[in-house]
Amino acid sequence: MNKTIGAILAVIFLLILVVPVLAAQLRPTESRDWEGVSLDEVTYEEVQFFNETEQIRLAGMLFVPEGSGPFPAVVFAHGSAPSFRGNRIILTEAKHLLDNGIVVLVPDKRGAGGSEGDWETASFEALGTDAVAAVDYLLARDDLSISRVGIIGASQGGHISPLIASQSDEIDFIVNLSGASVPIQETLLYEEKQNLRQIGFLPVVADLLAYPSAWSIREVRQKTFWDAIGDFDPLPYWQELDVPALVLFGLEDTNVPALESEARLQALNNENITVKVYEGSGHNLETPLGQGNLVVRQEVLDDILNFIMSN
Repeated sequence: MNKTIGAILAVIFLLILVVPVLAAQLRPTESRDWEGVSLDEVTYEEVQFFNETEQIRLAGMLFVPEGSGPFPAVVFAHGSAPSFRGNRIILTEAKHLLDNGIVVLVPDKRGAGGSEGDWETASFEALGTDAVAAVDYLLARDDLSISRVGIIGASQGGHISPLIASQSDEIDFIVNLSGASVPIQETLLYEEKQNLRQIGFLPVVADLLAYPSAWSIREVRQKTFWDAIGDFDPLPYWQELDVPALVLFGLEDTNVPALESEARLQALNNENITVKVYEGSGHNLETPLGQGNLVVRQEVLDDILNFIMSN
């Protein structure tokens, strides 16, 4: 009898855990020929500036439109990884803004490229001062005529964008691209659930396994990083935000909970915040499958531009 029960349990285990994962691994993977701007297609100025608060020197790429201005300007805030100058998503966004009369500063994230420091041990408050230092640098340039300046934050950079805005009175607007408005640990748990589902685990199994997996990331695999950023909740900063903000999500995002983030922002009833969710796009706000292969969909590029020009 015990052998029979053991055999039944083994079959159940295979059906629930192993078979779905194997089936997912054997399924053909989708491949898309992505289109976007590359580094050799743009002209930029190498710049360096100093973060007085953190006492570190930062570097970056400055894109300046033709003409005498005055121009709106934006500073990019990066996601939760080192930055790379060849990032085609950022370059595509930067060139679209540049071509339409906007100054763009894309800093090297601290600890990447030509920037000093270590992003893995930096708190969100510390990373925010890097963006503020970039804003101050732009406004101090006598050869640049700047009418207003804002922050474009992607992913984690968008997550902390309202924090950055709270750190400086010089910031006139923010754009949040796929940055969650839920606490950072909720975002991690959501992402782990999606990762496990993509591996092939059944939803109920993935959702259960996500809890120990997220714990291991926070307490073992990336403990230094998570000790630095804590349990950051951006919602209080969104509540107090007093400058215009455009917040964009992709409905198919597997990194952040787009609909939950939208709902929490809408519930604030802060008239400064405009939220839009794009069907068919994921975390990068890419063109939907079957409609092209742009790394950032044209509608997103146009919405960002229109927002900046109207604010």
